Amino acid sequence: MKGVILQPNFIPWRGYFDLIQKADIFVFMDDVQYTSRDWRNRNKIKTSNGLLWLTVPIKQVQRDQLINSVEIDYSNNWQKKHFQAIKTSYSKAKYFNDFEDLLVSIYNQKTKYLVDLDINAIEWICRYLNFDTKFYRSSKFLFHGKKQERILEMCSYFNITHYITGPSAKSYINPEIFEKNKITLEFQEYQYCNYHQLFGPFEGGVSILDLLFNCGPRSIDYLK
Repeated sequence: MKGVILQPNFIPWRGYFDLIQKADIFVFMDDVQYTSRDWRNRNKIKTSNGLLWLTVPIKQVQRDQLINSVEIDYSNNWQKKHFQAIKTSYSKAKYFNDFEDLLVSIYNQKTKYLVDLDINAIEWICRYLNFDTKFYRSSKFLFHGKKQERILEMCSYFNITHYITGPSAKSYINPEIFEKNKITLEFQEYQYCNYHQLFGPFEGGVSILDLLFNCGPRSIDYLK
């Protein structure tokens, strides 16, 4: 059983979805500390004027507040601003019209918590890509431990025998411990082919929306 455990991000880049497609089980680790100025509430798109951050405003976060308790701030119409920025940048992309309904669904949610906005958007995109990965939230279970110990506990609970993670996890994961627990450990290397983009030189570290708008049904080919 292959598994991936990651924090939920806002309409993440294609590397995030590459990990999802490789997993039988994907666990959103939503009950760990929220980190500001991170991918939880923002991502980038490509525009005629360069890269643009799309940021979901949140209410004031307390020290040690968990991801799943962070609330979205609706005091200004950020959804309309996001939608307009995306439409302005990608309306001429080949497959933009195919995803306009998806955008409407994402930005009409009005969820109280950021985590629901993030996870809903990710799962909807995965349905379009025909992934059959099963999703879970760590907050629905009683996991303890920190970092590596917590991951091992989740692997045991979900019967994950092949754990896939990004290269940044090398800073806290000890491969010998995974081997001792009879779990195959795989560090994902993010190396992808370029695809046709609008607006000049290729930019890889943008939201998967860029890939979907430009490549449509061929998007899956660029997740390998």
